[in-house]
Amino acid sequence: MWHDLGKYRPGFQRYVRLPEGEDAHIEGRVSSREKTHSAAGALWAMQKLNQPNRPLGNILAYLIAGHHAGLGDWDQGLKERLAETYAQQELKEALAAQPPSEVLNHVPGPPCIPGGADGFALWVRMLFSCLVDADFLDTEAHFDAGKPAHRAGFPALGQMRQAFDAYMAALPVVNSPVNTLRADVLRQCRAKAALPPGFFSLTVPTGGGKTLSSLAFALEHAQAHGKRRVIYAIPYTSIIEQTADVFRRVFAALGEDVLIEHHSQADVAEKDETARSRLACENWDAPLVVTTNVQLLESLFAAKTSRCRKLHNIVGSIIVLDEAQQLPPEFLQPILDVLNLLVAHYGVTVVLCTATQPALSSSAYFDSSKNLRGLKNVREIMDNPDALFAALERVRVELPKDWQTPTPWEEIAAQLCAEDCVLAIVNTRKAARELHRLMPEGTLHLSALMCGAHRQDVIAQIKQRLQAKRDGSDTRPLRVVSTQLVEAGVDIDFPVVYRAIAGLDSLAQAAGRCNREGRLPEKGRVVVFVPPDKVPLGHLRKAADACVSTLRGQEHAPLARALFERYFKQLYYSVDLDKHSVVAKLKMQRNWTVQFGEVAKVFKLIDDSEQATVVVRYAPHHELLQELLGILTTQGPQRWLMRKLQRYTVSLPKRRAEKMLLQGALILPIPGLYVQVDADNLYSDVLGLLGDDDLYNPSGFFA
Repeated sequence: MWHDLGKYRPGFQRYVRLPEGEDAHIEGRVSSREKTHSAAGALWAMQKLNQPNRPLGNILAYLIAGHHAGLGDWDQGLKERLAETYAQQELKEALAAQPPSEVLNHVPGPPCIPGGADGFALWVRMLFSCLVDADFLDTEAHFDAGKPAHRAGFPALGQMRQAFDAYMAALPVVNSPVNTLRADVLRQCRAKAALPPGFFSLTVPTGGGKTLSSLAFALEHAQAHGKRRVIYAIPYTSIIEQTADVFRRVFAALGEDVLIEHHSQADVAEKDETARSRLACENWDAPLVVTTNVQLLESLFAAKTSRCRKLHNIVGSIIVLDEAQQLPPEFLQPILDVLNLLVAHYGVTVVLCTATQPALSSSAYFDSSKNLRGLKNVREIMDNPDALFAALERVRVELPKDWQTPTPWEEIAAQLCAEDCVLAIVNTRKAARELHRLMPEGTLHLSALMCGAHRQDVIAQIKQRLQAKRDGSDTRPLRVVSTQLVEAGVDIDFPVVYRAIAGLDSLAQAAGRCNREGRLPEKGRVVVFVPPDKVPLGHLRKAADACVSTLRGQEHAPLARALFERYFKQLYYSVDLDKHSVVAKLKMQRNWTVQFGEVAKVFKLIDDSEQATVVVRYAPHHELLQELLGILTTQGPQRWLMRKLQRYTVSLPKRRAEKMLLQGALILPIPGLYVQVDADNLYSDVLGLLGDDDLYNPSGFFA
């Protein structure tokens, strides 16, 4: 009722009627203070609602003043902004225009804050989400009246449950010990779905069918408890496509638009926002959302309107945290706090889905600053995880004899060349390209410098060749060099896997790509090696150090389930679990204020201010890309279009993207989204996007 009160001003009314008034609604686009409109409603809320020691109006002032610029910090900008003469003049002019009394005099009742003081910040963000999503949807309806009808075309969760059951019933029955165990995992997930909402853990070894079984639990649980949607969160952008494609196959009978696949996104800065750029922002309005931890978790602590607009659609949902051990330790405490709030007050069920459950229960240490407030009442879905792990043990792990001495890449390459069918997993894109350079022609490569569509094609090729080798129709060696993107959600099955030293959970995930189906007459072989490049600093280095410490003297059973609690406790103890003091910054201060803007700045799982999203020219999909980019150029960004283009994007350091832009290798058709020019020598059908770390430089773009 009050957020656009300032639009009653005569200056704004004149401006919105001009030919260039399309962007009048976007405050960052107007050139004169007489045309702003968000201060009036904020000041009116404070005038109408604030009482001594109970400044209720401040809550609405946060939302109204920030509905374009984002949630701010009260004592570091917002209070001063609302006290300025121009803001006061905005309210005065708006009231002089005599808005209807039913607008001005509508007074909300006293608030009931879910979670009290500890839940205040999340509650305000939820209210903010409701406001900005409604505002964005009105913009969308203005520019394309057909969009709301299209958005209503998603199937209901009940239909999806029926389609899932039909898909599973139609699968061919293959009698094997592994498939018998997977069927039992699925049975238990369906049975436990009737339990009351809350926290659940699904502890199943890699290859045990977690992806489909967790989806079965979510669909059954939604049906039993009236949940609104399923949000499937995955740690790596690079493996989202595989999970989304599995789900699309499951629900193929319901049509193409059955889920939202949301990961990389060209986030437009507030100063560059336009009315049309709003059409590209995602609000998770589908019954099934496949997304990244970055999108889910950063949104829960965000201040930008484009990031926050999806939050109210998390209410009443089921969140499946796939590979839950990948929750970033340096943000672990605020993450666990917000998950507790969502479950306790917003009707959310959370499923921690992994083979290597992290130690997320409350822990107290001698050093109390290391204490962890954990999740409350987590229920395990599997009746006997230990028996399940024993039954699915399919590999033997060879550890380095010396944890300190690295093995040169040339020696690793020679060992790989001695294998007929082998997968090697390394820690960085640079290492993957260096090792791949030393391998024979025909060796396949996977990394996040390849767009999603490209990775999907290579993984499909790997699966096809693995099957052909099993049936004897392909006798060529099959060797693959990959980053860790294959360690979750990628269903491939090699007899031999090499893994550069990393966290214990990563070693277990790598082992899950070895003898996955239990087809070998003996156990598969997993070789752990110390690479010549040091493990990157930060979380990866600390995880590797905790792994080495845990595994010393454990050569007999290095992946025993009991070791993982020890490993995670050691890892978490080595890290400040709230490195950026997010919990303190979220604490409600006097006058019901919170440092929203400051929290959003520091809560960055990936520093996207230093990352750029680049649409690449993947040759096999040339015609489709030309069509999509043509629409982008002529019609501007739209959500359906940005969803399609995500499968052709790669993330680069922004400094590199800017350099490529100056050199003519990229263009910038809309703010925040780079597009590769139509040049054949910039994107390799083997390595993906070429850069200045490549050993050959065909174009000079990166000189």
